Amino acid sequence: MHTPIPDYPCEICPLPEGGYLVTFPDLPGCMADGATIPEALESARDAVTSWILTAREFGDPVPEPGKGGESGRFVQRVPKSLHRKLTARAKQEGVSLNTLVLDFIAEGIGRRESHP
Repeated sequence: MHTPIPDYPCEICPLPEGGYLVTFPDLPGCMADGATIPEALESARDAVTSWILTAREFGDPVPEPGKGGESGRFVQRVPKSLHRKLTARAKQEGVSLNTLVLDFIAEGIGRRESHP
């Protein structure tokens, strides 16, 4: 799995030439790409870190996560047994439950879009 991105909502889109693009509605111009979703998210983690460090260096404000673009909020009830499995997997991977579920959803969308 990948290193989690600090609480900033992101959008993951497949690129026409292959690979994936990750953008952040809260951080204008902050984006990254990669050949696979995990690679793109790892690059995105570095991009967010660099964006924040650069903003602080120049005295620019750093927006709070979730303040720009769409809210990105998604609430879904799941059976307790599935929640336990997802929580255990997230702990095993060293990521938050939200990050794990986002990764699973993005991978599923990527597979579906690449095989219409």
